[in-house]
Amino acid sequence: MVAPIAVQLYSLRDALAVDFDSTIRQVAEIGYAGVETAGVYGKDPAYARKLFDSLGLKVSSGHGPLPLGNDRNQVIDAVGTLGCKYWVQAWLPPDQFSSRDQIKGHCERLNEAAEVARANGFQMLYHNHWWEYTPSAALGGASPVEVMVEYLDASVGLEIDVYWVKTGGSDPVAMVKHYASRAPLLHIKDGPAVMDAAMTAVGEGVMDMPAVIAAGQASTDWLIVELDRCDTDMLEAVRKSYTYLTGKGLARGK
Repeated sequence: MVAPIAVQLYSLRDALAVDFDSTIRQVAEIGYAGVETAGVYGKDPAYARKLFDSLGLKVSSGHGPLPLGNDRNQVIDAVGTLGCKYWVQAWLPPDQFSSRDQIKGHCERLNEAAEVARANGFQMLYHNHWWEYTPSAALGGASPVEVMVEYLDASVGLEIDVYWVKTGGSDPVAMVKHYASRAPLLHIKDGPAVMDAAMTAVGEGVMDMPAVIAAGQASTDWLIVELDRCDTDMLEAVRKSYTYLTGKGLARGK
């Protein structure tokens, strides 16, 4: 069976900041099965969860700080309230991948966070941008993600952003296939795969989405549409992305 489709709410951040409830209702009306949070835009997590539930939207996952230190209890409470299985470290800046020792240090923190996550019934994942999939001379020609998986505990999953993989110079089909067993979430976006160019609705860019999605189908729990920016109306791009993916039988709505 094809995976359900969610939208990363960061895509709709401007609309959510103006009218959270109305924007979420429009997401549900389009047919999305779920949402991935990146904060809840001034709302209490319990309020957001009640709204999601009333509209038949599941919370696939959430982006936020690691459940460590001062953030530990807040993250654990948010995950429990939202009812999501996966919690994702959304990014580390590109200058944090300049050596094996530096990468090892980040992985050790992720491993520590994963222990907290396991003890509280959820799983930690890491979400990439382009730099993790770009070969690095400082790493002997390896890409940062290759080094990361050497040091990450097997319980730490990957949320593969397939568009950034391609933008970084790697083959998204090959990468999804290679890491499929530890990548329950795929970020689905489209566009020219050029660093600073605007993105497009899924199906209107250079990505071979049928091949990408087929590569991970056996282990993908959720396909999550995310458009960081685009030149058209964002809600319309989110709608077109849903129509393309479900219309082609690549994903299922609610």
